[in-house]
Parts: sequence; structure tokens; C-alpha cells
Amino acid sequence: MNVFVSPATSYGALFCARAWVGVIIFLVALAGSANLSAAPPLTLQTIMQLAEQNNPGLQASRDQMEIARGVRRTAQAYPNPDVEIGMGPSRTRQAQGQSGQNRIIGLSQPIEYPIVRETRIRGAEAGITATEAGFQSARINFLAQIKNSFYDILRRQDELQVAQENFNLLGQVRDRVKLRVNIGESPRYELVKAEAELLGAAKNLESASLRVDQSKDALRNLIGPVLPEDFEVAGSLQAGQPLPSLEALRKELMERSPDVAQSRAREDQARARLELERRLRMPQVTVKGIVEDDPDLRNWRIGVSLPLPLWNRREGQIAEASASLTQSQSLLAQQRLVLLRELETTYSNYLIANQQVAAFEGGLLKEAESAVKVAEAAYRFGERGILDYLDALRVFRGVRQDFLAARYELQTALIQIERLRATDLAFAGE
Repeated sequence: MNVFVSPATSYGALFCARAWVGVIIFLVALAGSANLSAAPPLTLQTIMQLAEQNNPGLQASRDQMEIARGVRRTAQAYPNPDVEIGMGPSRTRQAQGQSGQNRIIGLSQPIEYPIVRETRIRGAEAGITATEAGFQSARINFLAQIKNSFYDILRRQDELQVAQENFNLLGQVRDRVKLRVNIGESPRYELVKAEAELLGAAKNLESASLRVDQSKDALRNLIGPVLPEDFEVAGSLQAGQPLPSLEALRKELMERSPDVAQSRAREDQARARLELERRLRMPQVTVKGIVEDDPDLRNWRIGVSLPLPLWNRREGQIAEASASLTQSQSLLAQQRLVLLRELETTYSNYLIANQQVAAFEGGLLKEAESAVKVAEAAYRFGERGILDYLDALRVFRGVRQDFLAARYELQTALIQIERLRATDLAFAGE
């Protein structure tokens, strides 16, 4: 049979082919330019710098320190003097008297005892120490949240990669089973089972992709709009690190924890306030000087003013300050117990997660992968059915997901221990 193709037809087909090739090349170039123009992935250190610079909560803590410094300046200030000025007409009642204008000028200066002033300043300085420790605690806790959220993104991305690999592998298995069913080597139900597994893998892939987006949204909510919506991160989960003994960590916690330092400073502040209230029971002296000018007389007077503590001896203020001191001491003891209990729990979680990661890396992953290879070979040679092969794949996928979860739990425990040790999280683990 002879087929005649006209030159116009061949030229048209060639033109269409070249047009499609041009379109494909244009799309590839466009995709390449989009990849080149995309923002580079953000590292953990970059994200933490953005978070620390743009978080309004940390800025509020910094403002609180400025407020405490203002309180200290107020405590250091000396009391202001009072000036009294008056004038008016004077009319004499005697025949030889003289009428005219009278004037009065008075100056009074409260005298503050040095011990009262020192006690008030000491309380203000304790307040500065407390606010500085509070800022450090807020900063460390916030950066710990940022690190947890960052590593959660890495974990979800690893889960997405596992889900993608599982979907691709099950797609290859489905195609292989379909071929064997078409040539009559396998029953029909094996194809149904393979397609069902592929459908489940597709749902898992979609869920994994959604969890990546959710973890990115959580990080962006912590930092704010300064972080773009389409950002990418670069990094990897850290391996287990050697830690000091639990007893050494307890000692370090009591010495370095900003929460303990803040509670201790609040106790010092309450003690200074109680001491101040007790010293204020001593009457505060006010020195006065007065000059009076009458039409025919000038008077000079110098004296002191001293309140008498008869009806109010500051019993209420002293009782309130004493109760505040007792409360601050109780809060300090409670803070220590809470932190020690949290440290012990976190340290146990770290040991468990570290053992799990070591177990996975020591053989569980290899054993699960070997089981998949054995099941695949048995299925290929007809010694096992498709169900055994799919079960082996499912177990291998579960082991890999459990390994990722154990690595993330280990990372979370390390971050919490760093937070309790008051480590500078902006540079820890870099």
C-alpha cells in the first residue's frame, strides 16, 4: 500500500512540531527563571534574627526594663523644696501705727534620712534586676518556640519526602501488577489491592503536604508579616548531644535560670519595701524659713516641722509589705520546684528519644528495608503474593515515620534543656 504525503502536509507537520518544541523550551526557560528569582531558603539563624527584631512581645519586655530604670531615677531623686509667697494690705488699729502693704516669703525643705533613701533605691534596683531577668526569660522562651517551629517544618518536609517516595514506589508496584494481571500471571484482586494502596498513598501525600503548609503558617504567626508567605527553610535535625549529669544540670539550672533570678529579685524587692515601710515610721523632718515684712516691722523665723505618729504608725503598709515578702518567698520556692520537675521530665524524654534514635539507626531501618527487598524478590519469583509485599512496604514506611518522630522528639528535648540551662538559643546548635 502506497501512501502519498504532499510537501505542504510534511511542511505543516514539521512546523507544528517545531512550534511545540519552542513552546516547551519557553516553558522550561520560564520555570528556570522563576527558580532563579525565587528567594533563597532561610536558615535557622536568619529566622531567629528576624523573630527577635520584629516580635512585639520582646519589644514590650524591653520597654518594661526602661520603666524599671525610670523607677530607679525616681527613687534617686531628692524631695523638692516648697516656696510660699503672699502679700496684702495692713491697717493699723493704733493711732501711732502705720498702714501699708505686707509681704511674706517662706521656704521649706523636707529632709530625707539617708537610710530611707538607700532602702528605696535598693528596692528600685531589685526591680531592674527582676525586669531584666524577665526579659531574658521571655526572650529564651520565645526563641525556643521559634526553634521548635523551625524543626517542625523540617520534620514535616522529611515526612513529605517519605510520602512522595512511597507514592512513587507504589505507583511502580501498581504498574507491575497491572502488567502481570493483563498477561494472566496474577489474579484480578491483586490489582485492586495495589490500586487501593496507591490511593491511600496519594491521600497520605496530600496530608503531608498540608502539614508542611500548616507548620510554615505556625512559624509565620510567631514572627509576623516580615516573613514572606512562600518562604522556604534550609537545615537538618541535629543529632544527639552529650549532656552533663542530671545533678550537674540541676545545679546549673539554679545558678543560671532567669526565672529563678527574677523570683529572687522580686523577693529582694519585697524585702526592701518592708524595710522601707518600717523606716518610714520615723517622722520625716521639714526645715522651714520664713520672712515677713510689715509696714513698720520685719520678722525672720527658722523652724522645723515634725509630724507626730499618734494615729497612723503605718501598721497597714508594714503588714502589706510583710505579706508581699512572704508571698515572694513562696513563689521562689514554687518556681524552683517547677523548674526542677520540668528538667527531670525533659531529661527523661531526652534519654528515651536518644535511645529510640540509636535503635533506629542501629538496625531497625536496615531490617525494615531488607524485609521489603526480600518480599519484593519473593513476589517477583511468585513465592509470595502481593499482600506480603504491600505489608512489608507499609511496615517500612511506618518505621521511617517513627524514626522521623523520634528525631524530632530528641530535638525538642534538646531545645527544652537549652532553654532551662539559659543557653543563648540564637546561636545554640549553629
